[in-house]
Amino acid sequence: MENLKLDAFERNIKGKRVAVIGLGVSNIPLIDYLYNLMAKVTVFDQREKEKLDENILNKLEKYGFELVTGKNALHFLRGFNIIFRSPSCLPTTLQLVSEQKRGAIVTSEIEMLMNTCPCKIIGVTGSDGKTTTTTLIYEILKKKGYNCHLGGNLGIPLFTKVRDFKEDDIVILELSSFQLMGMEVSPDISVITNISPNHLDKHSSYEEYIEAKKNIFNYQNKDGIVVLNYDNDITRELKKEVDGKVIYFSSKAKLEDGVIYDDGIIKLCDDGIRKHLINVKDVHLRGRHNYENICAAIAATSSLVDTETQIEAIKEFKGVEHRLEFVREINGVKWYNDSIGTSPSRTIAGLNSFDKKIVLIAGGYDKNLDYSPLAKPILEKVSKLVLFGNTTTKIYDAVVKELTKQDPTAVFPIYKHKSLEQVVNRAYKIAEPGEIVLFSPASASFDMFKNFEERGEKFKELVNSL
Repeated sequence: MENLKLDAFERNIKGKRVAVIGLGVSNIPLIDYLYNLMAKVTVFDQREKEKLDENILNKLEKYGFELVTGKNALHFLRGFNIIFRSPSCLPTTLQLVSEQKRGAIVTSEIEMLMNTCPCKIIGVTGSDGKTTTTTLIYEILKKKGYNCHLGGNLGIPLFTKVRDFKEDDIVILELSSFQLMGMEVSPDISVITNISPNHLDKHSSYEEYIEAKKNIFNYQNKDGIVVLNYDNDITRELKKEVDGKVIYFSSKAKLEDGVIYDDGIIKLCDDGIRKHLINVKDVHLRGRHNYENICAAIAATSSLVDTETQIEAIKEFKGVEHRLEFVREINGVKWYNDSIGTSPSRTIAGLNSFDKKIVLIAGGYDKNLDYSPLAKPILEKVSKLVLFGNTTTKIYDAVVKELTKQDPTAVFPIYKHKSLEQVVNRAYKIAEPGEIVLFSPASASFDMFKNFEERGEKFKELVNSL
């Protein structure tokens, strides 16, 4: 298929000096692509060379690409025409700012995809619920018969495949604040599931984080559609900044227009008339936060898919791995893997998904988040708390402070350990029949694991070996 924007980019890049920052998943196919376009490429990675994949190193040598490694690698970022940054290298990085002022184009694999894509794009961002909502949108559209491409934080890097996309295809992207920051293009349909403090170890402020999220709709025109969470104070007010159509979803308000979860039913609201779509007893997902994700997915696909197809796809959807994932039952105790719980708000949502007492396993890498909001839900829903990782002290202090405020004489069982294996064994010993063991760390994984997926896999492995 003819793609004039992509044609222009490929013509222009031949012989140009191109920097690729980070040998992450999204940039590996990009390296092959740039080699075929005869660009002069230098790859930067702040890891030491011996920590990089040997196959990738061999490929770079074969291509004749330069490689700069180590924590000071970006000090050598000078004189490039185009710079492809990885999501973890924010556009506020001093060397990027300096190169951009000099005249370099700073972009990313995901931004180039959005700039050259010939078909409709749906983008999903938010502090919580992105992956479930994105995947559910994808499943709904597939059920209708659309040829869909899943990307961003999910699926595979798509930019190098954009040449094969057809005009009536649909691209669905999960987008993080790191990907959105500095971006000057927005999807046709944008979803913000919610906004709460997150990634404050990387962003300079909460305000910077919010501004990054807003780029998912900032560059839409009047034909754009934005799906917003009515129950979240920040996202509700964003309607004032949207040029196109806004569709709200809610699990607390009886909206005149939008999609709501009310009294166990997902309902479509149109000018005050509420049509019952799905009883949540008929879906595999559980928890109010997941019912909100369903509402968001219905809103996002409402202009493309009939309600009957939406309902059918939602009823078939069994959820995403590491998100309130049932692992097994042992001696009357059900074990759940919620390794995606990388912030207090995610873990609170997990706690609120169960009506039985919970043995909570929490703790991990510290993203400079406030753990005080987690204390009350823990005291209300949890029978025993088992902690490990860097945030052990912060979570412990928050719970003890709240407990003392409620009742200075009260005692609450809290166990501290150093490894995931130790906390799993502790939970196994103290959980009583009829209780839930919930692994929802309320923290990132980087103190002990590569990512939350690796952490969740290890948890399941340990539970299955009990």
